[in-house]
Amino acid sequence: MPEEAVRAYLQMRREGVVCNENSYAAAISSCGFLDCEMLSRKLLSHVVVAGFEAEVSVGNSLVTIFGNMGKVGLAEKIFHRMNEWDTISWNSLISVYSREGMYEEAFGCFSKMRFLDFKPDVTTLSCLISTCDSVDLLSLGRGVHAFAVKSDLESFTSVNNTLLGMYSLSGKHKDAEHMFSEMPMKDIISWNTMMSLYSQSGSYNGTSKVLSEMLRLNKQCNHVTFATALAACASHEALPVGTMVHALSILSGLQDNLMVGNCLLTMYSKCNAMREAEKVFQTMPNCDVITWNTLIGGYVENEEMNEAIQAFNQMREAGVMENYITVVNILGVCSSAQDLKNLAKPLHGHVILIGLETNGFVQNSLITMYANCDDFDSSGFIFHRMSSKSVVSWNAMIVSKAHQGHGEEAMKYFKEMFSSGVELDQFSLSGGLSGCACLASNDGQQLHCLIIKLGFDSNLHVVNAAMDMYGKCGKMDDFLKLLPEPSDRSRVSWNIMISCYARHGHLMEAEHTFNQMLLVGPKPDYVTFVSLLSACSHAGLVDKGRAYYKLMISKFGMYPRIEHCVCMVDLLGRAGRLAEAEKFIENMPLLPNGLIWRSLLSSCRTHRNLDIGQKAAEHLLHLEPLDDSAYVLLSNAYALSGKWKDAEKWRTRMKLIALKKKPACSWIKVKNEVITFGIADKTHPKAKEIDSKLKWILQLIKEAGYSVDTSQSLHDTDEEQQEYNLWNHSEKLALAFGIMFVPDECPITVFKNLRVCGDCHLVYKLVSRLICREIILRDSYRFHHFRGGTCTCSDYW
Repeated sequence: MPEEAVRAYLQMRREGVVCNENSYAAAISSCGFLDCEMLSRKLLSHVVVAGFEAEVSVGNSLVTIFGNMGKVGLAEKIFHRMNEWDTISWNSLISVYSREGMYEEAFGCFSKMRFLDFKPDVTTLSCLISTCDSVDLLSLGRGVHAFAVKSDLESFTSVNNTLLGMYSLSGKHKDAEHMFSEMPMKDIISWNTMMSLYSQSGSYNGTSKVLSEMLRLNKQCNHVTFATALAACASHEALPVGTMVHALSILSGLQDNLMVGNCLLTMYSKCNAMREAEKVFQTMPNCDVITWNTLIGGYVENEEMNEAIQAFNQMREAGVMENYITVVNILGVCSSAQDLKNLAKPLHGHVILIGLETNGFVQNSLITMYANCDDFDSSGFIFHRMSSKSVVSWNAMIVSKAHQGHGEEAMKYFKEMFSSGVELDQFSLSGGLSGCACLASNDGQQLHCLIIKLGFDSNLHVVNAAMDMYGKCGKMDDFLKLLPEPSDRSRVSWNIMISCYARHGHLMEAEHTFNQMLLVGPKPDYVTFVSLLSACSHAGLVDKGRAYYKLMISKFGMYPRIEHCVCMVDLLGRAGRLAEAEKFIENMPLLPNGLIWRSLLSSCRTHRNLDIGQKAAEHLLHLEPLDDSAYVLLSNAYALSGKWKDAEKWRTRMKLIALKKKPACSWIKVKNEVITFGIADKTHPKAKEIDSKLKWILQLIKEAGYSVDTSQSLHDTDEEQQEYNLWNHSEKLALAFGIMFVPDECPITVFKNLRVCGDCHLVYKLVSRLICREIILRDSYRFHHFRGGTCTCSDYW
C-alpha cells in the first residue's frame, strides 16, 4: 500500500537509515499514488540533499509524479538535470506533455528522442497517439500509426487500443471499425472502446451488436462494459434490453459496482420506469452525489415532483453534500405560483446559504424556476444582475417567456440578444420560434429566413421548432414543406406533426402519422398520446379515444398522467357524457387537479348541466380559490340556461374578491401590422368603415337565412341589446376588417384569446360560403378552417 511505503520511508529517516536510489524511487512512486504535493516536494528536497536527483530511476519517478500534478515546468527541470536518460525518461516527459494537451512539445520530445538514437516503445507511441484525439491533430496521429506499422509495434494490443480510441474521438468511425476488425488480439479495453464509440454516436444497434458478439465469444465483461451498454439503452429508451443488461451484471457479480448502479438508475429513469429505479437505489450498498442526482433528476424528468423533494431531503439527511447539479434538478420541481412561497423561495435561500448563487448553471435555473412560477420580476432581476450573461442565460429568458405564452416578451429578449452580439445557437433560435408561435406577426417567417442564412435550417431541433411555429400560426403549407423524411424524424418531430394535425382538425392525418411512427419511428411517449386523445376529443370520437387510452396503458406500459386524464374528461364532456366524465374522475389513478375540474365545468357550460357544473365549480374553487374561470364558466352556464339571478350571484362573488374576467380579444395581421379588437371596439381609425362592413355582412347572411342566436347571450337585457352585444364580438370585428383589407387571394386568418361562441362560428361558416373565401380562426381550443360553408371541426369544438 502507498501509505505503508511512505510510512516505512519516514521511519527509515527517523532511525537514521541511509536510503539508496531504489528507496527514494519507491517512496516517490508511493507519493504519486497519494497525490500529495507537499509530501512530494519534501521528498524532492531529501533527494536533492542526498545527491540522487540526477539518477535515472529517481529522476524518472520525479518527472512522473510532478507531471501528474500538472507541474510541467518542474518536471522539465528535473528531466534536464538528469545525468543520463533511458526510454522510460523520454516516455515520462512525453506522457506529461500528452496529459496536458501540449502536442507540439510531445512531438518535439519524440523527435529529439529519435535524433539521440533512443528507440521508442509501445508506451511512447501510446502517449503520442492519446495526444491526437481531435480532428485537427488526426494527421499527426495517422503519422504515428504509420510509424507503428513500420516499427513492428502495431501488433501490440495496447497500441491498437490507443489508435482505436484516437479514431473514435476524432469521429472517424469507419477507420475505427476497420482497425477493430483487423486487430489480431482484442482485450476488454478494445471491446469497451468500440461499444463506447457506438454509444456516444447514438448508434444503439452498434452498441448492442458489440455486446452480443462479446457474449457469443464468452468474452469477460467488466463494469465499463455494462455501464456503456446501459447508457445506450437509456438514450434509446430500450427498456427490455436494459433489463437484460441488468440481469447480466447480476450474473457477473457487478451489480454492486457504483458506476453500474448509477447507470442502471439513469437507464430506468430514461425509460420511465421509476419504480425499477427505486429498487436499484434501495439495493445499492454505496451512494455518492451522482447517485442522488440521478435519482432526483429521474423523478423530475418523469414529473414525480413530490418524490424528487423527498429524495432531496433524504440526501441531506444522509449527509451527502449537494452540488450545482442537485440544485439545478431540484429547482426544476417548482412550476406553479403555489410552489413559489412553499418551495421556490426557500430553495433560493438554501442556494445562497451553500454558496452556489453565483454558479452560472444555478442562476439560469433560478431564472427558469421563477418564470415557471409566474414571477417574472424575480427572473428578470436575476438575469439583469448577472455580471456575465452567457448564451444559456439569454436562452433561459427567451424560452421561459415563450413557454409561459409571453411571445412579445420572448421576441424582445431575442432581439436584444441578437443586437448585443451574442452568438445564437439552436436553443436561441428554437426559443425565438416558440415565441413567434403565439404571435400573428411576420416575426416567425423573418426568423426562419435568419435561420436559413445562419445555416441552422438542417438542424432538427430548430426544424422541429419551425414546424411547431407554422402549425400554431395556421400556416399549414409552410408546415408541410418542413416535414423531415420519416427516417430523420425524432420523437419530437412525430409529436409535433400529430399535435399540429389534431389542432387543425385533420384527424385522419394525425392517425396516419401515428401509425407511421409505430412502423419506422421511435416509441411513442406520453406527449404522443396527449395529442391523439385531444384529436379524438375535438372530433367527438369517444370510442376511439378510449381505445387509445387503453393502448397507452396495455401495450406501451405508460402510467396515465394528469394531461391524459384531462383529455379523457374533455372527450366525455364534449360528447355530453357528463355522468361518465364524473365517474372517470372518481376512478382515475391520480388526484384530480384544477385542470380536471375546469374541463368538466366547461363541458357543463356547453351542455347546460347545472348540477354537475355546480359540483365541479366547488371542487375547482377549493383547489384554486382565486381562479376566475370557475366563476365565469358557472355564471355563463346559468346565463345560457336563462337563470339570470344565479348568473348574477356568481358575478357578484367575483367582484367581492376583486377578481376580473379575462377580457376577450381578437387580432388579425394585415400588411405586417397586428390589429387587435375588443368587444364593441370603436378605437380603430377605420371604426366607421368596419361598422358599415359589419352591417353589410349581417344583411348578406340574413338574406341566406341567418338570424342572430340570442340564446348565446350572457346578459339579461332586451333582445335588441342582446343582438347588438353578440354582433359586436371581437372576432366579428376582426372578420369585417379582414374582408376589407386582406387581399382576395389570401385566406383571412383571425386569432382569439378565448373560445369562439356558437353564433360567431355560424357567421364565419356562412360568410366563407357567400363570399367564396377561406377563413381561418384560431381560438384558445383549436384551429377552425372555414371553406364553402363548412368547418374542419364539423361543428364539434
